[in-house]
Amino acid sequence: MKKKRIVVKVGTNVMTNKDNRILGPVLKHLVEQIATLYEEDVMVVLVSSGSAIAGKEVLGDVNIEDPSKRRQVFSAVGQPRMMRHYYSIFHDYGMRCAQVLATKRDFSPGIHRENMINCYESLLSEGIIPIANEDDAVSVTMSMFSDNDELASLVAELIDADSLIILSDTDGLYTGHPEDDDSEKLNKVQVDENVEKYVQESGKGEGEGRGGMESKIKIAKGTANKNITTYIANGKQRNVILDIVAGKPVGTKFTA
Repeated sequence: MKKKRIVVKVGTNVMTNKDNRILGPVLKHLVEQIATLYEEDVMVVLVSSGSAIAGKEVLGDVNIEDPSKRRQVFSAVGQPRMMRHYYSIFHDYGMRCAQVLATKRDFSPGIHRENMINCYESLLSEGIIPIANEDDAVSVTMSMFSDNDELASLVAELIDADSLIILSDTDGLYTGHPEDDDSEKLNKVQVDENVEKYVQESGKGEGEGRGGMESKIKIAKGTANKNITTYIANGKQRNVILDIVAGKPVGTKFTA
């Protein structure tokens, strides 16, 4: 019997504070939940943002004017820093993790895709938690993901996941701005529902991630259409992953 598989995507806004500093306790609680699921024979693939922010923490302001080159440098410096965080925390829980960097080309049919499948299947078979991220340091525009939500969706399809959990800094999809008194959280969404009308604009600074709620809805619907139940939920909420797996009404659930 195949073990249950879940892809969890954690966004930059979940793992940072208002000063764009990486929050160690958030990462620890994330790993703690993954460790709990592991004991219940549920395997998790973690799609983690944060490399650009982690690199910016180390380097501060740089003299590179071109935004794409600047992002490459921030990501190249920040990626090993993020993995050091994760490696240390997983080790504390007696678990092993591995880094899997990819570009969009790697998911195209053919030898690259087969190689990706072999990599994920081999890691999961050994009980190793894959930590996926875009290979920002070498990605060119034509092979970039729109954001890590898209990467998470492609990984979920690749490994035939049972569900995808997209962790954001909001409790889910609302009928208006989440802070408005007359705004209500949508607990369930069918892929044919026009919920895009509820999307609010949000401004983001450099290094804060590329995926807004509009992108998340598009990805959630597309993934749910492939019979992979998808959730958008608040990554800073205590035990949010465990609650979703337990079937509690947390976040917004997208189904076909």
